[in-house]
Order: sequence, then structure tokens, then C-alpha cells
Amino acid sequence: MGSTKAKLIVIDDIRSVVQMIATKIPWEQHGIEVTGTAGDGMEGMELIERIRPDIILTDIRMPKLDGLAMTERILETLPDCKVIILSGYTDFEYARKAVSIGAFDFIKKPFTVEEILNVVVKAKDSWELQQRSKADLEQLRKQVKASLPMLRQEYLNMLLEHPASERKTLELWGFMELNIPPRDLTVITAEIDDYGNKYSDLPVQEIELIRFSLQNILEETVREHAKGTVFRVAPRRFLIIVHSADPSVGLRTAETCCAHVARYTKFTVSIGVGNPAAALTDLPESYRQARTALSYHFYTGGNAVFHYDAVSQKQAIRPAYAFHLEESLVFSLRSGNREIALDTLHKLVDELKEIRPYPDPEQVAGIFIVWASVIYRTLLEALPAERLAAIEDRIRAVRSGSSLTLHHLSENLTELAAEGCRLILSDRQNESQKVIRKALEFIHEHLGDDLSIDRCARAVSLSGGYFANLFKKETGTTFNQYVTQERLEKAKKMLIQNVPVQDIAIELGYEHRRYFSDVFKKHTGMTPSEFKEFYQNRS
Repeated sequence: MGSTKAKLIVIDDIRSVVQMIATKIPWEQHGIEVTGTAGDGMEGMELIERIRPDIILTDIRMPKLDGLAMTERILETLPDCKVIILSGYTDFEYARKAVSIGAFDFIKKPFTVEEILNVVVKAKDSWELQQRSKADLEQLRKQVKASLPMLRQEYLNMLLEHPASERKTLELWGFMELNIPPRDLTVITAEIDDYGNKYSDLPVQEIELIRFSLQNILEETVREHAKGTVFRVAPRRFLIIVHSADPSVGLRTAETCCAHVARYTKFTVSIGVGNPAAALTDLPESYRQARTALSYHFYTGGNAVFHYDAVSQKQAIRPAYAFHLEESLVFSLRSGNREIALDTLHKLVDELKEIRPYPDPEQVAGIFIVWASVIYRTLLEALPAERLAAIEDRIRAVRSGSSLTLHHLSENLTELAAEGCRLILSDRQNESQKVIRKALEFIHEHLGDDLSIDRCARAVSLSGGYFANLFKKETGTTFNQYVTQERLEKAKKMLIQNVPVQDIAIELGYEHRRYFSDVFKKHTGMTPSEFKEFYQNRS
């Protein structure tokens, strides 16, 4: 602004006055340039229309067109122009009238050069201030325009979430340049399917590209059906507002959006559609309905459209808790029976899938949360808490079921039960191994005693039959076979050490030497004496 000179035009029918004003004042020093002079009103208007000056000095009375009429015409075409009136004493009231209709100021004749300079410089300062203000306003307008997409999104978010007066919403609606009639509006919400598992770990640039391409597809599709707008409300979610007096347009738009996204991208969306809002103040209700409808993607897993009217809860059945399946699940977990546990959960899911109309997804998710708690509680009864650290992530995944689908929750619950059975069996195997190790220690300490299954079973606090089966399962041999084998191994060591056969038989619990010799030969193919001789010859 400082380098721009103000353009000045001087109009007076007295030539000497014009010459004096135009040539006797150093206008350049004050950032003013005299760009033209005229001797009557008509000539002056032609000059003004051609040059479009910033400041005009004009006599109040001139032939053809006086200063008052000229002022009115000037301010119609150049409202920012500063008009200064030159008047005699007899025209004082006339000059005041000119000021009242928009002239900047007036100067009474006779005047001095200083008076002219002072008023014109003041006019120039006023003009510069006005130009700066206009420039600032233009800059602000550009900034607002650049920010309008974000402002529009914030405004629409606020409009959907919070009730507001009709008058205020209409005022802002026009300012936001939405180009949509503020009535008969349907809210549609679209969400990227399985976003958390498939896309949330991608680099920011790739995620932004996905969202950008999706928004473009949605915008182009909406334009095919009705006037509308599309904007983001979350990393995975978009909102669409379409205008139409026909309630079916919203559903058709949503179905086409769903099909186009699946056709032209590598991902899919789930969409919920609300009922039309007659006025802007009804938009929050349409949005609530769209969110409710969207929640029913819980049953499909994605790539589907739900309308609020199709899923409203007027006749929906509340899912009952399957007590008849809980006992079966708890029993199978305690016994580590994976097959029965998974079959029980499949029955639970099948029963939930068969309910029509679909129950509220939150209610079904609540059932899964309860079952996850049943599994966790059952495992806690059988295992120390630190052994369950590996499955706590799955517990949390089920408990946050509101953001998952029926398929995901079913998968998580099934894997939770399978892992629980594995832990139970692993723990049971560890306990069995401990019991058998204790039994083996008892056997080694009592090889010379009358060892029986029942005696050894009592030593480890088990019944004889259960112990016999467990012993064979863990060692791969029967109890009696193992005892005989251990006795013979000890007998071999004693024979090598030249212990008499009679003494060996007594120490190992054989009452008769002959019986011991028969048992030894049966299992080794040699009598005790032959084994001793064979070993000595080899050494």
C-alpha cells in the first residue's frame, strides 16, 4: 500500500484555480498524483469514468453538471472515492448537503494552498486506510475460503451431534456454501470394514490415500443420485448427507456407494441409513438412526447396507442366556475336552444367528462378554492366574466386542476356549508327571519290599485303578513290568560286585533263591551265575 499513489482529479470552471491546485502543490511528496483536470461537470464525469480516480476536488457550482449532482453520480460508481467540495460562502448549506450524501469534506472559498493540501492529504490517508481494510478483508475472505472445507465439516459435525435453533442453523448453512437445500436431508454413515485389522498399521501416507480415494468414490456416487456432501468424522468413518423429497433416494444412494467401493477398491464398507430429516433441527435424529443401522454390520461382517426402518427394535427379540450350554462348556473346560468345548460354542453361535429379527448387536456382544467371563472364571479355578497371561489379550478382545463383528467375537471366543483346554491338559500332564516321578522314587526306595499297585497308589494319594492307567500312560509300561525291570537292573549291579545270589534275592524281596533265578533267566536269557561269569570273561 505504501508504494501506491492516490489518483487526484481537479474540476473547476475557473482555469486559474485548477492550475493553482494542480501545479503549485508538491503532490508527489505526499504520495498523490494529479491524473486529470476538467472545466465543467460533464467533462469531469467523462474523465472520472475513464480514469476512476481515488480523490476528486470539485467546485459546487459548475455549468452543465453541478458538484452536488456529480457527487451522487460518482459515489454510485466509485463508492470508495473521496469527493472534496469547493464552495463559496453563499453555497455553504449546499456544500453541507453534499457531505450528507457522501462527500468526504468541503473547503470554503477563498482558500489557501495549505488548506487544500491538508484536506486532500487527510482524504488520501482515509482512502489508504480504507484500502488496507479492504485488503485485510480480502485476505480474511481468502483464508476463510481456504478453511471452508474444515469449517464446513466442523459445522456439520456440530449440527449432527447437538440440537440448535432453526434460525441460527439456517444462517450458518448459507455461509458454509453447502449448495444443498436445508430440508429433506438423509444422513448416511459409511465405515471401512475390518479397518483395525487390515489398515490401522499401514503408514500414514497409505492410510490417507485409502481415505482420499474412498471419499472421491463416495462423492462421485452421491452426485449421481442427488445433491449432497461427504465428509470424514473418524479415520474409518464417513458421513454423507443427501437432499431429496423422496425417502427412497437415501437407500439407493447408499447401496450404490457400497457397490462402487467394492468394485473399484480393494476394501469394502458397511453403511447405515437414517430416515429423512424434514428440517435441520431433525438431523441429530437421522444421524442417530444411521449409527444404529450401521451397528448391524455386526451380523454380516461388512459390505452391506442397513436402513433404520429394517432394524428398528419394535419387534426384536432379546437374546436369552443359554444356561443349558454353560454346564457343558464348564465341564469340557475342566476336563480339557477341546472337542466338546468348541461344539458347545458353535451351538451358542448358531442359536444367536437364528434369532429374527436380529437382536440389538450390543445385546449379543454382551452375551459373548458373559461367556468369556465364564471361560476365564473356570480357568482361574483350575490354574494359577500367571498361567492365564497368554489368553488375557483374547479376553480383552471379546470384552471390547462393540467394535467387532459376530464372526470376530465367535472366532475369539472359540480360540479362547481352545487355548483354555490346552492349558488345562498341559497343567494336568505336568501334575501327572509329578505324581509318577513321586511313584518312581517310592519304587526305588522300596525295591526290596512287597510292592503292589495299591501300596504305591496310596503313597501318591490315588486309587489303584486310576494309578495303574496313569502309570502306563506316562511310562509306557505296566507297574509290575517296571518293578521287575528295576529289580533286575539292581541285581546285575550286585552280581558284578560279587554279592552272593542268595543275598541279592533277599534284598530284592524274593523269598526263594530259585524263584529269583528263574525270573532273572526269563528276562535276561541267563542264570545269575552265567551272567556273572559272562561279565567277568568280557572284562
